[in-house]
This record gives sequence, structure tokens and C-alpha cells, in this order.
Amino acid sequence: MKTKAIIYTLIMFILFSLVQNLYAQNPVSNSTLQLEINSKLKVVSSFFPIDQFVGKVGGEAIERMLLIPKGVEPHDYEPTIKDIEHVDSADVLVYNGLGFENWIGKMNNPQKIDASKGLNASYLDERNMTFDPHVWLDPLLAKKQVENIRDGLIMIDPNHKDIYVNNSNNFLNELDNLDEKIRTDLESCKKKDFISFHNSFSYFAKQYGLNQHSISNTDPESEVTPARLTEIINIAKTLGLQVIYSEELVDPRQATVIAQEVPDGKVLVLSPIEGLSENEQKAGLGYIDKMNDNINNLMVGLQCNQ
Repeated sequence: MKTKAIIYTLIMFILFSLVQNLYAQNPVSNSTLQLEINSKLKVVSSFFPIDQFVGKVGGEAIERMLLIPKGVEPHDYEPTIKDIEHVDSADVLVYNGLGFENWIGKMNNPQKIDASKGLNASYLDERNMTFDPHVWLDPLLAKKQVENIRDGLIMIDPNHKDIYVNNSNNFLNELDNLDEKIRTDLESCKKKDFISFHNSFSYFAKQYGLNQHSISNTDPESEVTPARLTEIINIAKTLGLQVIYSEELVDPRQATVIAQEVPDGKVLVLSPIEGLSENEQKAGLGYIDKMNDNINNLMVGLQCNQ
């Protein structure tokens, strides 16, 4: 028995020595192993609001990257080869869905999270089966997007489940508070109609009992005809609307032309929160900040008590 114990000890000593020599001769393998243990999940988000939701859920457990720069209007964005390579090198791509990112099929990353999965979406154009993608502007639909992101990250990275759950719960509470604030702020409004720059506030308007009229019916880059400008001017006059809303990433001249034809007309920003202006980027504004700015400006146009 003693002989067997001695032999076993010698064998273990020899194996231990071999492993030590192996790591000494190949330190790259050791560092690579350590990197895998300590590395964060690399998450690319398609554009600003999705990046905000991902950051709120992932927190310090992820390495967060934004695909479409904050100051770029995302409707007509087309990824470059470098962008595609950037996404393919990440662990997961999170996108809004509902056709907003029409380039999503170009991305080869096998791990994708559709933030709008399961949402009851409205159509922008029923004939062409085009969905309205602007669900993030409704805080209650945004909650579903946050939950989809949370569940997707947990599936890909279950080791950080507690972090994702706790972080998402905190942000879901923020969205509930935002919803409550909006309902309270809009209670005193004399008007129910507003003119947005493009047709991005359908979900928001439905949620809070408002009526949206848009200068551009599709996206902010589409051409607005003189006939449409005349139509919007007549709507504003008929409904007694003095505020015409523009956006931070578009030329405000069309909104200004309309406002000049309306008694006491003026232009304010009602942001679809698709990106940030240069000044907003410097100020570090986030989704909640932008939504609060929207409500403040909307209350002016709806003639609410402030």
C-alpha cells in the first residue's frame, strides 16, 4: 500500500511539473484563459434609444457599442463594410425591429435580439405591410422592449442573470414613473391635436388620447409637397394650433414655413428620439431626459397648465 501511495504521489508531482512548464513556455494561453474569464459581453445596439435600453439593462456586465452615430438620422442609414465587420466581431446585436433597420439581413452575427418581438404593431402602410417602428416613444411599449432585451441577454449570458434582472427592474420602474408623469401633465390640456414633423408619434398619441398630424407621413427625409404644406397649414388654422413641431436632426425650414402662416405660430422640437444634436451629445442627455423635454414642449402646443 505504501508503495502504491508513493507511486501515485510521484505521478501527481510529475504531472504538476509538466503543467507548470507548459504555462511557463506558453504564457499566451494563460492570458487568453484569464481574458475569457474576465471579459464582458460585447453588445452592439443599432441606434440611440436601443443603446439606451441596452445600457440600462446591461450596466457594468457588458461592453456597449453604438452602430449608428448619435447625430446621424437613422431612417436612411446604410452600413458600410467596416460597420458590418464591427457588428460581426461583437457577441450580440440588439435592434429595434419592425422594419426600422432594413439592413439587418446584411449582418452575419448569429446572436441577435429583436427588441420589438411580440409587440402588437400598427401599420404605416397596410397595402405594403409596412409597420410603424416607433414603439420606443410609448413608455409602456418601451417596457416590453426592455424586457425583450433583458431576456435576450440572459439567454446569451446566464452568468449575469441577476444583474440583468435587477437593472431592468430599476429601469422598468423609471418607465412607469414616466408614464404616470405624462398622464398627470396632460390632464390639464385644452387641445388634443398636435403637428409632428414626421409620423412617429402614433403609438404615443394612442396611449395618451391625442391626435397626431404629421408634415411628412413616412420618414423625415422624404419630400414634402407644396400641397401637403398647404394641407397642414389649413389643419393648424382650423384646429387653432400655434405650435409646429420640428426635430433635432432635420432642417426646420419646412416647419418654419408653416408656422409663419399660422396666427402666433412658432416652432418647437418634438423629438422622435432617434438621435441627439451635437449640443445634446455634449450635455449627455438620455432617453428619459429627451422624453421629459418632449412633454414640456408638447404641453405648450396642447395649451396645458404648466
